[in-house]
Amino acid sequence: MLSLRQIRYFVAAAETQKVSAAASNLGISQSAVTVAIKELEGQLGVSLIRRRIGGIELTQDGQKFLHHARNIEANIVDAMNSMLNKEARTTGNIRLGVTYTGAGYFLLPVLARFRRAYPNVIFHLVEMDRSGLEQALESNDIDLALVIISNLSKNHHLRHQILIRSPRTLWLSSGHRLNRLPTISLQDLRDEAYVQFASDEAPISARRYLKKIKPKVLFSTSSMEAVRGIVATGAAVTVLAHLVYRPWSLDGGRVESRPLADPLPTLDLGIVWSARKTLSDAERKFIDYLKADGNSAHHG
Repeated sequence: MLSLRQIRYFVAAAETQKVSAAASNLGISQSAVTVAIKELEGQLGVSLIRRRIGGIELTQDGQKFLHHARNIEANIVDAMNSMLNKEARTTGNIRLGVTYTGAGYFLLPVLARFRRAYPNVIFHLVEMDRSGLEQALESNDIDLALVIISNLSKNHHLRHQILIRSPRTLWLSSGHRLNRLPTISLQDLRDEAYVQFASDEAPISARRYLKKIKPKVLFSTSSMEAVRGIVATGAAVTVLAHLVYRPWSLDGGRVESRPLADPLPTLDLGIVWSARKTLSDAERKFIDYLKADGNSAHHG
């Protein structure tokens, strides 16, 4: 029988990608984390993690189970909240704007959990680019926006709460020559073909952290699946935030994620609202819920 302890330990290890970091965050020994994961693997009959240089990574089965494990944790928290806090009394309407990254890689599962805990809060969702969402906040067409904070305009009267700081890593194929190096720097990418993700202002951010090497862009695409597919074949490499990393392309090719020796800016995802706005009770609770979910699901 699976236990909540095993699931908590597995999620912590999966999110930190290090048994030592998971143990530190949980306040337990490394051996306790290792034993719990081995117990899970034995009960499920699959391998969930594999060792790599500097830590661990999830197998394909591990990636699938992580989704279920997070939902189990969240459902227990939701059940406790509903019994202890009577949150169903909270009512309201929230007009929420999102960009591609926020909608696809963070919002939907946490929004589903929030709606279970606060069933009488109604959401109206709209997807726009970041500049469009800023204008919509200023004109009071939306209440809140989930955007990449680092690209926010300075001339708008906006407040924000950072939810996730996601490190940027190098994506490359398992058989790529760079994968044999013990450490990789940006200079090692100078002569490599590069695939540029072109959605949600990714090129703007890339110009900042790649300006010293000016990589040879083989292809620029707004399709994340196309990026993964090209990287998995070994035709090109890319640098993207770990938030959007998945280890497999649609056709089953393997995509590796390696840290770079150079200090790179994180991708900071946050919730934004107008400084002129007085937040409603429902909006405050939603912001607090997002913040708590970001802290628990993305350690460090």
